[in-house]
Amino acid sequence: MVSERGDFSSNDQSRAKIAYIRQMLGELHRVAHEEGADMLCYLIEMAYVEAGDLQQGRRRLSIHHGQ
Repeated sequence: MVSERGDFSSNDQSRAKIAYIRQMLGELHRVAHEEGADMLCYLIEMAYVEAGDLQQGRRRLSIHHGQ
């Protein structure tokens, strides 16, 4: 959402950052898979799923975020 000043709202900026993290995790998963790093693939996949939940609003950010 764009505010009257023309900048993105904090929520939109946060979602954009989470989307970027999720994209990078997808790329890291591909690299780890190519190397046969199964445990690393699993951990990256869990982070990827978490990022998707955050991006879609199914989960809130950490309760300590911003403190």
